[in-house]
Parts: sequence; C-alpha cells; structure tokens
Amino acid sequence: MSDSSRPVLEAVDVSKTVTGPEGTLTILRGATLKVHAGESFAIVGASGSGKTTLLGLLAGLDLPSSGSIRLDGQALETLDEEARADLRRRLVGFVFQSFHLLPALTAEENVMLPLELEGARDARARAREALDAVGLAARRRHYPAQLSGGEQQRVAIARAFVHGPRLLFADEPTGNLDQRTGHHVADLLFALNRDRATTLVLVTHDSALAARCQRRIELEEGRVLGATATEGANA
Repeated sequence: MSDSSRPVLEAVDVSKTVTGPEGTLTILRGATLKVHAGESFAIVGASGSGKTTLLGLLAGLDLPSSGSIRLDGQALETLDEEARADLRRRLVGFVFQSFHLLPALTAEENVMLPLELEGARDARARAREALDAVGLAARRRHYPAQLSGGEQQRVAIARAFVHGPRLLFADEPTGNLDQRTGHHVADLLFALNRDRATTLVLVTHDSALAARCQRRIELEEGRVLGATATEGANA
C-alpha cells in the first residue's frame, strides 16, 4: 500500500513545449504542485492557459519536456507507455467534458467496459451498483443517445469510479451542462471525494466550482501563479 504521508501526485518544475510551423511553443513553464491523498484540488485559468495540458501530464497521458511527475511515488517520465497505462488502469479514473461514452453500448455496458478489460468476473454486478450510486439504475439499458447530457455525464462518472480509483481526474466535467444539471454532477464528484476518500483533481474555468475544492492553483500563460486554500477546505 502507498505511504499516505507522501503526496499521491507531485509535479516538480514541469514544462511542456511543442514544435509547430511557426517554431517552438511553450505551453507550460516550470509548474510545481503537490496533491495529497483524499484531497480536492482545482486547476483554474483562462482558455489556453495550459490547464488541460497539465492534467494530461499529471495523468501520464503525455510526457513533460522537462521536470518530473510522480504518481503514487512512481516517476512517470521513467516509465514506458505500457507501464504508464497500467498505472492509470490501477489508480486513476477520468471524467471529461464530452462524456466519451461508446454509442453502441448501453449505460450498463459502458460502465462495465473498464472492468471487463481487467477480466473482472463480477463486472455486471459492479456496474449496476455504480449506476445505482449515481441514480441511474432505471436507465441502465438505455443507450447514450437516449440519455440527457446530465445522465450521460453521470454514466461517465459511474464508469470512472467503478474500479475504485485512488485518484479521479475531471476535465471541465460540467462544461457541457446547464447550471442545475452541472451543480448535480459536481455534487456527485465531491460526494465521491468525501465518502470514498477518492482524491479529486478538477480542471475548470468555473470559479464557483473551484471554490468547492480544498486547494486550487491558477495558471496564466502556462505559469502557476500559486496554490491557495479555498472555502471548500472548511466545507
């Protein structure tokens, strides 16, 4: 088991550059942060500030141009893609703005998918339990096109936590939802954080949503302006 006294996620002096037709573009510059187990942590900033790029690096979906990222004590830049994928499979869940549900699968089958990839024999029972937890037990046989946007996002949340991840990454999870539905989806994410001690790393441009997290950092033109506690730390 992991040592709970150390950060579950740590970035040290992380930068990311890409080369395009007009030369080298720096997306992130020397980002440093720590996230501890069970914490809720927001990454905020304007569009184009590097939020999603940082999230992808923290999750090991991409590698930094320089600096180091440790996920559960493992230095991601020292692992090959297969090893990083295995680490994500065991430790991480994802919720995206665009849901990313497979249209040919029912809600239940979408939630079952990560468990089936692991070879779990109880995939269907666990998927039904996860759908029940997000209030969609009665909709388990419906296809994504038969669900509202809020229902699709709740299916995505069920899929993200069905395998019991230690860390949940959410990239603008309410961005495609109306205010009322978005608030309900946010409630689900923070309930997971609170009730299951799932570490939540949330990318958002919504200051009200970020304020519900215990800590936040702000990005501006690829630079971290600093980590601050929020009112959510006392919630």
